[in-house]
Amino acid sequence: MSRFIDELKRTHRCGDLRQADIGKEVVLFGWIARRRDHGGCIFIDLRDRTGVTQIVFDRSYLEAIRKHGLKAEEKDLVDAHASAEKARSEWVIGVRGVVVSREGNVNDKIDTGAIEVWVAEATIFNRAETPPFEIADEIETREEIRLQHRYLDLRRAPLQRALRMRHEINRATRNYLSDKGCLELETPFLVKYTPGGARNFLVPSRISAGKFYALAESPQLYKQLFMVAGFDRYFQIVKCFRDEDLRIDRQPEFTQIDVELSFVNQDDVFGLMEGLVFAVFKAALGKDLTELYPTGRFPRMPYAESMRRFGNDKPDLRFGIEHTDLTDLIIEHNGGGVPFWVELAEKFKSGKLRRDLPAEIVKGLVIPASANLSRQQTEDLERGLRDVKGFRGLARAKLAEDGSWTQSPLTKSITPELRQKLNEALGAKPGDVLCFQFGKEAVVHTVMAKLRIDVAKKMGLIPEYGHGDQWRFLWVTNPPLFEFDEDTGRWAAAHHAFTRPIDEHVPLLESDPARVECYRYDLVLNGFEIGGGSIRLHDPEVQARVFKTLGIDENDARDKFGFLLDALRSGAPPHGGIALGMDRLAMLLSGAPTLRDVIPFPKTNQGTDQMTGAPVLVDAAQLAELHVKTAVAAADTRADTRADTRQGATGTGSAGA
Repeated sequence: MSRFIDELKRTHRCGDLRQADIGKEVVLFGWIARRRDHGGCIFIDLRDRTGVTQIVFDRSYLEAIRKHGLKAEEKDLVDAHASAEKARSEWVIGVRGVVVSREGNVNDKIDTGAIEVWVAEATIFNRAETPPFEIADEIETREEIRLQHRYLDLRRAPLQRALRMRHEINRATRNYLSDKGCLELETPFLVKYTPGGARNFLVPSRISAGKFYALAESPQLYKQLFMVAGFDRYFQIVKCFRDEDLRIDRQPEFTQIDVELSFVNQDDVFGLMEGLVFAVFKAALGKDLTELYPTGRFPRMPYAESMRRFGNDKPDLRFGIEHTDLTDLIIEHNGGGVPFWVELAEKFKSGKLRRDLPAEIVKGLVIPASANLSRQQTEDLERGLRDVKGFRGLARAKLAEDGSWTQSPLTKSITPELRQKLNEALGAKPGDVLCFQFGKEAVVHTVMAKLRIDVAKKMGLIPEYGHGDQWRFLWVTNPPLFEFDEDTGRWAAAHHAFTRPIDEHVPLLESDPARVECYRYDLVLNGFEIGGGSIRLHDPEVQARVFKTLGIDENDARDKFGFLLDALRSGAPPHGGIALGMDRLAMLLSGAPTLRDVIPFPKTNQGTDQMTGAPVLVDAAQLAELHVKTAVAAADTRADTRADTRQGATGTGSAGA
């Protein structure tokens, strides 16, 4: 083995060789992907992160190898063949040989399929145990097993391609933003807990007894401090941490491309990020987005319009099937005889509900007849909505040729006039299925947004996951600055307390907070939010008014945000920024079904690391050193005490007996 690596250095990677390399002497290192023994002639597919090359071991090839000008000794060839005879999958080997043409046996399925390497010399670096699953592109192994052996799972080509893509995204990001005058600056992970936003992970301090750091959920406050300090164009590819419920596009630790700029408005931020996305797509996929967006700009849509048409602020624009808000029609017709709608219409007419900011609405969506869904399939769609909190059922009707409704309990009560108006408003045609949802605005939007996606997948308009080689970007702009928290009866920041209100809405801060929109924006791709940011509040007077609306008095503000408030009063420039989700972007570009497929060592949906077993319990000594006592440990101690007491009582009784 000492000859390999010490003397024989790798000349090529396994996926690099082509016909132009025929006749060259090469040294390859890698893992055995497949081995086939054809009666003395042994074929091995040698794999590394770039691909595979077929290598051939045959004792009779000595003279043929020498004819290619390669120095070859019979003993080395015999030893190499002996090694190949006992070698198995996933063994790590090194070979020296010559590249030859496969002539009539070309393998079109791999990039190196036109050549093979005849081996003159080989060594075994490591003998691997039989892996718990096959290292192949497509396997049926349960994800928990693959995550338990992630170092093996990462040898599979789809995951290696995904991680190479992450590298290309990183490289393109650094090159592009550096060329645009941005400085890559670092911010701390151990920070002060500040309320608002996502739930933080807490880290106990050993030195400061009873006190805790928070793991930064984002560099938000620090990047604003960079702007105050005069570093007017900042970026960072940074790890962030959020203690949230997990799903396919969310992990407790994730990476974001973080950007902050001074002396900019919303358009300036958009222009910089659009250029970055174009550069990333070119580097990672070789795709020129100017074919789809010749102006270099992505379309924009106000938040209110996005909610009205699609039910969320991250609409998938690869297909139509939009929502129709029917609330005005229901009010105009006094509910049209439908009991639930009659009750709703009365709430608006009595003034209990505001039409400009409705707490309850009615929406409709049409499943076109061309979907050709059976009644069972339609009922399956409704069952798929049951996991939406607050969902109580979907009202449906099928449109007949004469405009009447069938297969619906609504037909018994609805007036012909309202039915006709609803058909017209929905643009319904005979054979279409009309779906209605009414009630609390948030629930209606969520239900109908999910229904829209589910219908599109049933119709084959979008794939179950992945991009389907369709790329539809959208900026969603100007959402509300505040949201009302029904549990506390107070206004809360919809994003964070330092987002700048739209200038025209500043007078509404005290009088009508619900109508205040702000300079916040999300970048959406194929129904996923891949980035979000805002123009920040740098005016101390307006900042104080926002705090007042949020119920944060001056003392609370200083306690929670004092260092930032001091900085903003020290000559803060107008500034704004954005963060792109690197993991989510890599997931969408690679077509992977979940974030776990593009993160090297991810957590499960329960937040656990299958490979290492984290999180784990720690012993009492460690906790004592950190001045921490856990509720779990306390419960275990009480249980142990009760057990000791019972055991002691039994022991005493036995001795007395």
